[in-house]
Amino acid sequence: MDLGLKGKVAVVTGGSRGIGKGISLGLASEGCRLAIIARSESELLNATKEIKTSNTEVFCFAGDITIEGDVERFAEKVLKKFGQVDILVNNVGGNKRNLFENTSVQDWKEIMDLNLLSHVNVTKTFLPALKKQENGAIIFISSIFGRESGGATLSIYNSSKAALISLAKVMAAELASEGIRVNSVAPGSIRFPGGSWDKRCISDPEEMTEFIKKELPMGRFGRVEEIANVVCFLASERASLITGACINADGGQSRSLI
Repeated sequence: MDLGLKGKVAVVTGGSRGIGKGISLGLASEGCRLAIIARSESELLNATKEIKTSNTEVFCFAGDITIEGDVERFAEKVLKKFGQVDILVNNVGGNKRNLFENTSVQDWKEIMDLNLLSHVNVTKTFLPALKKQENGAIIFISSIFGRESGGATLSIYNSSKAALISLAKVMAAELASEGIRVNSVAPGSIRFPGGSWDKRCISDPEEMTEFIKKELPMGRFGRVEEIANVVCFLASERASLITGACINADGGQSRSLI
């Protein structure tokens, strides 16, 4: 299926590793021109080399999206280079596990800033450019734990990821008349080199074998390219009637009926 993305300009936050890099590679393979931002310059350069194998233009920027000045500089450079933005993928995220009663207000501020407010700032910064295209797509990478309980120690993560889903729904209603579709994707447990699930599989394979049997109906972890495929579809005109949706990509891991 031709998704019709060739020549589109896509911005991906946290595009240098893991799910973000997978999304960047997926969009590049569909012919998008890429702009990626991440904190590690070395990881950015490595990701850029991989993305360029798709024979597309790539702009990388080493910066922290929780810092407003970094976001402003990134946006200025992206628009100077490409002159437009058609797709925005808000992917950056993190976690601090602890029982709710043991979390600090500072813990909440740090993760909400990273998982929610940074994406609010990035989106507000790029929104004027997206509106000019009159046919844009914004995608937030949430989690199945934004749709239902993630269990003990995940109060901050759950709250921030649920907020992304809610934000996407409200923005979808507000921006529909502008030709901009807004959706979220809720990945399940995704394994990639260096990621948290990968580390746990290496450090405690027996526990992870039991986890897979109990929690993953398909008998395996998800792969980054499987999340990328969903994002590419949502970014394309093939998903022209889909807005305000949260798409589970979890191999049946989620138990939510939402």
